[in-house]
Amino acid sequence: MLIINEKEIQSIYAMNEALLDVEQVLQAMAKGKIDNPNRTVIEFPERSASSLYMPSADLVDEMATMKAVTIFPENPALGKPTTQGVLLVTDATNGEHLALMNASYLTRLRTGALSGLATARLAREDAAVLTVIGTGGMAFEQVLGVLAVRNIEQILLVNPTEEKAVQFGEKLRSFGIKEEIQIEIIRDVAVAVRQADIICCSTRSSEPVFDGKDVKPGTHVNGVGSYLPHMREVDFEFIQRASKIVVDDLDGIKEEAGELIHAAEQPDWSFDKLHGELKELVTDNIDGRTNEEEITFFKCVGAAYFDLAVAKGVYKIANERKIGLRTEI
Repeated sequence: MLIINEKEIQSIYAMNEALLDVEQVLQAMAKGKIDNPNRTVIEFPERSASSLYMPSADLVDEMATMKAVTIFPENPALGKPTTQGVLLVTDATNGEHLALMNASYLTRLRTGALSGLATARLAREDAAVLTVIGTGGMAFEQVLGVLAVRNIEQILLVNPTEEKAVQFGEKLRSFGIKEEIQIEIIRDVAVAVRQADIICCSTRSSEPVFDGKDVKPGTHVNGVGSYLPHMREVDFEFIQRASKIVVDDLDGIKEEAGELIHAAEQPDWSFDKLHGELKELVTDNIDGRTNEEEITFFKCVGAAYFDLAVAKGVYKIANERKIGLRTEI
C-alpha cells in the first residue's frame, strides 16, 4: 500500500489540478458513471463534533474511495487541527487497497474547487471584490478557488477574532498572493457584504452570518461552512432574493443544509425553487448567470464523489512520480 502524507500531497497537487478533476467527476456523475451511497455521520454533541464516513466509486475507471473525516471545533485549543481525515483508495477490479492518504487538505481543496467551478459560472465576469466571512480552516482554499477563476482586486476578511483574520491575510501573502490584490480586515460584516461582488462563507454558525438585505444586486455567494440541519450561514431574506440557487449534491442538501431546510419550512419556499445541481451547471444543462443584476448562491455540504475525484488524481501523480511510502499492512 502507498501511504501519502499531507506535505507530499501539497507538493504535487493544487487548485488547478483539483478544478479539472472535480469537473470531470461532476460530468461522470451526470452520466450515471459514479456510485455514491449516503454518508454516515456520527455526532458528539458534548464537543459539538462530528465524524463522517463517505464511500464512493467510479464505475468506469473501476476505483473506489472511502473517506473518514472528523471535525472537532475545540481542537485548536489543544494544538490539533479542527478537521482531520484519511482517504482509502481501492482497486475495484480486484479489491486491492492501493493507497491511504491524508484527507484534510484534500477536503479543503476539493471544496474550494467546487466553489471555484460555481463561481466561474455564476459570478459576474468583472467581479473584483471578494468578502470572506470566517477565516478558519476551510476558508483558505475557498479564496484560492475564487482567485483561480476571477481577477480579484480586493479581499475583505471578516472574523469574530480579528487576530485570526490578520493571520489569515499573512498566510495569503506567504502563499504568494500578489501585492496588487489589496487585503483588508473589516470589523463590520455589513460593510464588507455591501462592498462584495463575491462572498465566501466558511463558518459553523447556527445563526445567519450576514443580513440578506445588505447583499447588492449582482453578487454571488458561496456557502460551504454549515453542513448540519441546525446550522445556518445565510438568512431567509437572502434565499428569497437569490435568483439562482445551485447546490453541490441535492440528496445531501435536503438532509444537511440547515439554511435551505429552514427555508423549506416556510410557507413560500420549497426545494423545487432550486435552480439545479452543480453537475448540471458544468454540463450546461442549466444556465449560469444570465444578467448583471441577479443574485446567485452556491450551497455546498460535500459528497464522497468529490473526494473520489481528488484522491484518484493524487494517486495517479504519486504513483507516477514515486511519491509516498510503500509498505505492507
